[in-house]
Amino acid sequence: MLALRLARGSHPGVQFRRLLVATATAATGFLLLGTLGHALAHQDTAGGSALRLAWCLAPMAATVYFAVAVARTDPGTRPRPGLSAIGLGPARLMAVSAATTALSCLLGSMLALLFFLHLRGDLTGMPFDGDAADFLAADHPLPLPAALTLLTLVPAAASLSVALTLRPRDPRPTPGNRPRLRPYNASGRRAAQTADTSASIDAPATTPGYAETPAQEPAPSPPTDPNPLPAPNPTPRDLPWGIAVLAAGLAVEAYAGRDPHTPGLTIPGGATGSPAAVLAGWTLTALGLALAGPGLTHLCGRLLQAVRPGALRLLAGRVLMAEATRIGRPLGVVCAVASGAYAMVTLYDADDPSLGPLTALGALVVAGCTIATLLTAAVEARAARADTTAALLRLGAPATTLRTAAALRATALLALFVPLTFLIAELAALPLTA
Repeated sequence: MLALRLARGSHPGVQFRRLLVATATAATGFLLLGTLGHALAHQDTAGGSALRLAWCLAPMAATVYFAVAVARTDPGTRPRPGLSAIGLGPARLMAVSAATTALSCLLGSMLALLFFLHLRGDLTGMPFDGDAADFLAADHPLPLPAALTLLTLVPAAASLSVALTLRPRDPRPTPGNRPRLRPYNASGRRAAQTADTSASIDAPATTPGYAETPAQEPAPSPPTDPNPLPAPNPTPRDLPWGIAVLAAGLAVEAYAGRDPHTPGLTIPGGATGSPAAVLAGWTLTALGLALAGPGLTHLCGRLLQAVRPGALRLLAGRVLMAEATRIGRPLGVVCAVASGAYAMVTLYDADDPSLGPLTALGALVVAGCTIATLLTAAVEARAARADTTAALLRLGAPATTLRTAAALRATALLALFVPLTFLIAELAALPLTA
């Protein structure tokens, strides 16, 4: 109930992002139900239906990835001081965020089921009644438990991923760094009196005529800064691993394309009979780009500050270095999807019957979710540096300077990632075109 109330009272921008999550879930649910309809219509070829179900994993992963990004940028479930007093601690807010994500995904799954039944002809009274009856196996009864099981995959995976991502971390120090605390009584004055009494008992008796040596008071602790500076963001360390995984993926693709006797695999997009190892190579390539994204973004920030930087380049480079992890990972995923789309277009065969509306819908879901995740990460980064932007404006920095720095950051990222994506796409499509 609390998750529903927070969802109703959210900002319109947050509601729009949740609506996008519901739309992506509806499209993915329709793909899963379409796979079920294909299995009902082709019960003698179970392998083809299993392959279609396996290809639905890519839209599912993209939808879950987008749902996690939306949950991270939700200001209503962000931990703030004072909420623990009313029972809304980090664990409760994490549960609320997971429940809100599950509600959005369940709404999309319901829409997918209604649209699927409408196109089958099971629901009447609306336009396009039963237009896809032959394609969705309307002459076979729909197994409702199987359909509901498929529709619960995305909400369950999305809510579980949100719970794992937003789980509260243990703030307790390690045993080696745990501070030593001196015991004290309920009353500080009584503890001090007890310490003075014990000290006077243990001290030797003073001789008359000699001055008593005063006790040394403990040195006062240095004053603490009420507004400490935030810790600098660590440098991403996944760039060497990303390059290694990327090189391994390209090597697997090249090796698979050399052997003509390698078993074939039907890939959506017209590449029929492609080697099965090509899929493994593409997966490794996408994973390598995702791992190398933060390191490449951090490298862009360093290059912007090279060779006597001015205030503009220094500001743009520092922001890129600070946001390397937040922006770099979605940017690497977008580059991986773009390279795969380029390879699909290169291998496109217009006469291939495997390229149908469901293939186009799956590609649209993957591309749309990855781009929406990148834009959501940009919104999160802008909200994270809102205090810094406000401080610069109070110091007299013109707004045009901040907009120019943002344009410079975007230009630097495009100058690095666009040629890299084109090169990787050419290398990925080369084994299949040679």
